[in-house]
Amino acid sequence: MTSPPLPPPPYYALYTDHFAQAGNRAAYYTSMREHYGAIAPVEIVPGIHGWLVVTYQAAQDVLLDQTHFHKDPTSWASKLPPDHQVLGMLGPRPNPLFTDGAQHARYRQVVSDAFAGVAPHHLRDTVGVVADHLIDRFARDGSCDLIAQFARPLPSYLFNRLFGQPDEKAPRLVSALAGLMEGVDEAAAATAEFEQYMGDLLADKAARPGPDMATAMMQHPAGLNELELLHHFVLTVAAGQEPTTNLLGNGLLEYLTDDALYTHVVNGTLDVRPVLDRVLGTRPPMANYGQHFVRQPRMFHNHWLLPDVPILISYEAVAQDPAVLGTGAHMAWSQGPHTCPASSMATTIASIALTQLIHRLPDLHLGVPANEIRNRPGPYHHALEALPARFTPVTAATRSEPPWPSNPYTTATEPPDDQRHQATPASWRSWLPAACPAGHTGP
Repeated sequence: MTSPPLPPPPYYALYTDHFAQAGNRAAYYTSMREHYGAIAPVEIVPGIHGWLVVTYQAAQDVLLDQTHFHKDPTSWASKLPPDHQVLGMLGPRPNPLFTDGAQHARYRQVVSDAFAGVAPHHLRDTVGVVADHLIDRFARDGSCDLIAQFARPLPSYLFNRLFGQPDEKAPRLVSALAGLMEGVDEAAAATAEFEQYMGDLLADKAARPGPDMATAMMQHPAGLNELELLHHFVLTVAAGQEPTTNLLGNGLLEYLTDDALYTHVVNGTLDVRPVLDRVLGTRPPMANYGQHFVRQPRMFHNHWLLPDVPILISYEAVAQDPAVLGTGAHMAWSQGPHTCPASSMATTIASIALTQLIHRLPDLHLGVPANEIRNRPGPYHHALEALPARFTPVTAATRSEPPWPSNPYTTATEPPDDQRHQATPASWRSWLPAACPAGHTGP
C-alpha cells in the first residue's frame, strides 16, 4: 500500500508573522480541524513539512503510545544538511527529549535529580533577589518594556546562577535562545552560539566543580559522557529559559488586559495562580513542539503517516479543541513519559516573579493600546516581541547588599576526594544546598 506522506497543498506555514499574531492563531487551528480533522499538514520552517496534531484526543494518542511513535529524529535529520536551520530545535541530541525507552529513562533521571537538588526555599529566595534587582533598574523611570527588562533577563540570570556561572554571562543566553526559537534566518548561528556557551560551561565546571546543577549532572551515578553532559546542559537551560520568559510575558499581558483577572490579583491576595492557569490553557509558552515519528507506515485519524515525517503536537491548539474547551484541560507541559522536566520550577519562578513585580509596582498598566502588542514569529513558541508598560515611578528599595549580590552557586565547593566520583546520589546531594528529599520524583 503506497500513499504520499502528506496530503496535497495547501500547507499551513507556522513560521510566518501572520500565523504568529494572537488574533490569527486560533483561526489557523480552527481551519486545520475543519479541513483535515485531528492532524493537519504544516510547513515548520521554509521547505520542511510535517504534521501538526490539533485535537486533545489525537495528542494523547501520540504522547501516550510508545509502541507506534518514537522521538528519535536521527533518520529524518540524516536527509538534511547538517547545518539546516530546523535542526537547532528538532535535530537529534543525546538527552531525554530525543530518546526513548531505557536510554530516555537513564537521561531523564539525571535531569530529575538535578532539579530535585535545588532547595525550594533557595529557589524562591534567588528568584526574589533577581526580580528585585531587575525592577530596581527601571522602577524610577515610570515606564519599561516588561519583556526586555524583566521577563527575558530573569530566567537567564536565574539559570546562569543555578549552573554556577557569573551574572555577566547571562545576556549571551538570551540572544542565542531567541534565535533558536524563531527557527529561521540565523537559527544555525544561534544553535552554534548556544552550544559554544554550554561547552564553555562544561569546561569550567570540570575544572571548578561547585554546589550547582551542572556539577550535579557531572557527578551523577548515571555517568554521562562529555557529549551527553553538553546536551543535558543545553536541554535544561533551554527548557528553563524560553518557556519561563513566555510564561511571564504572556501572564503579564493577561493580567494587564483582563479587568476581572486584574481585580482578582490585586484584591488583597496577590494570588497570581489564575493568571498562570489562564496562560497555560490559552497561550502556552511552547505552542507547537514535542516532535514524534511513526515507527512504521500507519493510518492515524484518517491520515496516512510515513516514517521520517515529523509530527508536532500543538499544545496551544489542543486546549482550544471544542471537545475539551471550557473544561480547563490543557497540555502546556505535554503528557506521558516526555512531560516537560521544568514545569514545576517554571511555575514557581513565574509565580514569585509576578508577585514581586505587582507588589513593587501596584499601578502597573499597558503603555500602548492592547491591539498594538505583537508576537515574535516562530513555529514553536507563543512569545511577545515587547510589552510596554507604565507605572508611578518609585525609588528602589534601600539595600545593604551591593547590586547583584553574590551568587552562592558560583562558590567552588569541592566535595571530599573520596566522594567526588562516588556512584550514589548522596555524593552530590550531600554538598548541594539543602537538597530536596530523595523521594522527590522530579520531571
